[in-house]
Amino acid sequence: MTRLSLERLVEAYACGVFPMARERDDTRLYWVDPEWRGILPLETFHVPHRLGRTLRRGGIEVRCDTAFDAVIRACGAPTPDRPDSWINGEIVRLFGALHRVGLAHSVESWQDGHLVGGLYGLALGGAFFGESMFSRATDASKLALVHLVARLKQGGFRLLDTQFVTDHLRQFGAIEIPRAAYRRRLAAALACPARFDPAPGWGGAAVLAAALAPLPAEGPSPHP
Repeated sequence: MTRLSLERLVEAYACGVFPMARERDDTRLYWVDPEWRGILPLETFHVPHRLGRTLRRGGIEVRCDTAFDAVIRACGAPTPDRPDSWINGEIVRLFGALHRVGLAHSVESWQDGHLVGGLYGLALGGAFFGESMFSRATDASKLALVHLVARLKQGGFRLLDTQFVTDHLRQFGAIEIPRAAYRRRLAAALACPARFDPAPGWGGAAVLAAALAPLPAEGPSPHP
């Protein structure tokens, strides 16, 4: 079987198509192009009040791009609620390679030196394609999402693609839009210059303010 190249994978995302496996042990990938696409509009991103208090209080440290391989493997690991996964070995290989060339990023939640949650995705132009998240501690993946949105807004991004919408994402304002509308948003976002900054040192209050701030007019802004 011919392996999928990074170039073709990036081209597919730029066209609005993404790969998934049917199950963890299946070596094949399938192209997915949903009729209704999940997005989390950055301009209307919402943080539940309780989570905002947790963010200000601290206790979980959030880092970026320090444990990408561990994050993607944790996202694909079996759990009692999800014994199987669409993340197979080929997805792990491809996104590991995308991370090494600076296109894929992880946002990680750490507690007492242990990785307890996080998410990963692909950045192209002003679009970020959120792939998957995991949590082993209360609010760990939610805190990672708030940190992600803060960085996307500060970096000049215009689109956060969630592929599908779950109850977990709806509380932050995620919606579904038709394929044609999604592709228009995608084309506009890809044309925008943006920069994902993994630099550490953001306090909880500053991250919350950045995540809830209006979108900058254009281009990246200094971080909070």
